[in-house]
Parts: sequence; C-alpha cells; structure tokens
Amino acid sequence: MSAMQPSLSGRICLVAGASRGLGRGVARALGEAGATVIVTGRSSEAGSHTDQRPETFEDTAREVEAAGGRGHPYRCDHTSERDVDGLVAWALRRFGRLDCVVDAVWGGNEGYDGDRYPDGSGYGTPFWRRPAARLGESFESGVYAQLLLARAVAPAMVQARSGLIVTVSFGTDGGYLGDVFYDLAKAATNRLTFAMAQELKPFGVTALGISPGHVLTERVRDAGLGPHTTETPLYAGRAVARLAADPEVARHTGQVLHVADLARSYGFTDRDGSQPGRFTITNAEGGGDVARG
Repeated sequence: MSAMQPSLSGRICLVAGASRGLGRGVARALGEAGATVIVTGRSSEAGSHTDQRPETFEDTAREVEAAGGRGHPYRCDHTSERDVDGLVAWALRRFGRLDCVVDAVWGGNEGYDGDRYPDGSGYGTPFWRRPAARLGESFESGVYAQLLLARAVAPAMVQARSGLIVTVSFGTDGGYLGDVFYDLAKAATNRLTFAMAQELKPFGVTALGISPGHVLTERVRDAGLGPHTTETPLYAGRAVARLAADPEVARHTGQVLHVADLARSYGFTDRDGSQPGRFTITNAEGGGDVARG
C-alpha cells in the first residue's frame, strides 16, 4: 500500500474494462484501499478472450483480493445496452448502491501489434489512408460504451445524491494526439465527461476524467514497447483511489485530470516509489492508447 493511503473500506466500486491494462491497475489500487470492487470485461476463464489475450477479469478479481479488497468478477460486453443494464441491476441488487464507477473500456487498439493495425495502417497514418470503419470502432468501444454505463448508473446515484463516475481517457489540452481517430475519440470522451458533469452536479454526483501517461500494460509489454513507457497501471489506479476517498472531489467535476498532477497533489507514487511526470503524445512517439491495453 502506498504511503498515506486512505481507507475505502465499505465502499462499493465498479471498474469496467478490468480484464487487463489500466482497468486492472485501477481495480488493484481500489483493492489496496480496502474497497469492494466489481470487475468487468469480456475475457473470461469460462469463455472467449478478446484479441487472443490471455488475461481475464477473474484474474483481476483475485488481484483485488490479494491487495486487500473484495473482488467480484462479472462478464459484460460494454457495447451492449442489455449487458450493461443487467450488470448495474445485478450490482444494485447485490450491494444496494454504487459509490464509485470507473470506465476503462477501450477497444480501439485491438489487433495492434506495436506497429500496425489489422488493416495495415499504423498509429498516425494520414486520415485519407485510413479505413473509415476504424473511427466507428473507436467510438463504439469508447464514447458509446462510456455513455451506456453512465446512463445505467446515474439514476441510482441521482437518487442517492452522491457518487463518483470516473472515465479513463487522455487529455487533449496539449494539442493534437497524433492520430485522427484516437484524437477524435478522446476529444469526444472528454466532452461527454464535461456534459455529464453539468447534468449530474445539481444532484451531488461527480463526473470526471483521468489522463494517464504511456502505461506499461500487458499489450504494450508484449509489443516490445516497454522501454518507452512512463508508468504502470497502478499509478492511475492510485489516482482513482485518492479521488474516491476525497470528500471534496466535487471540485474537480467536469475536468480531465492528469495522473501526474494528482500524484503531486495527493502525494502517492507508482509501484516503484517514483512519481512520473506528465506524458505528451507526439507523432514520433505514436502508440496512443495501446498503453491502455
């Protein structure tokens, strides 16, 4: 556990897209703080795995338990309205409420091998040489999935007049992100977060986004990009844990917060005790949200 970690004992959290990548790091960090964590994904021990990856959401639930929390795995396709509504209905029946919901769902890099997507294009290939269908895939597995989960959990949070919705995204305040589809998807996600915050704020519910760096996820490691990364998934996870425990978190509503800035504000570190600074995507660096896994 990181120094001065506040307790989330008794809190009910849901992390969507937690089979691997940043979602797994967030779930583990919430477990470190003692939370009960529902972990979701499509890659299951009992069924198919997305993108031929070996990791599963059951693995993540066990990591939550090992870290000190209580992990509850649940299979969900977050692009299916029926699946998402069923997940939230089950969670509310089982636990009575949801205190913190973290959306780390992102399928925009499925099939990316560190150099090329399955269609032959690379990160940063000019838009006129890219298949337009990839934009639809990025929006379905990003913005649309995020909207489905938020609209499913919002009624219970509004009724309780409390709750935190965190979207894992990437900040666009530094300029173009180097790839037209990635840039559009993240800009839309961030605007969705801002819009949701405006409508939820009168009911005491906070919606915000977090922006990590170039994260050492399983996919990034296997693509041989590990030396170019800046941090592990646990860094973003500890940012979420601090936000969830902050009684004044509402001051951040509608914002996309950089994990590096939160580390300095709250005083937490990455797994190795370091505090990596902000990461900025350039065309030369590429890779984009392959860091998400």
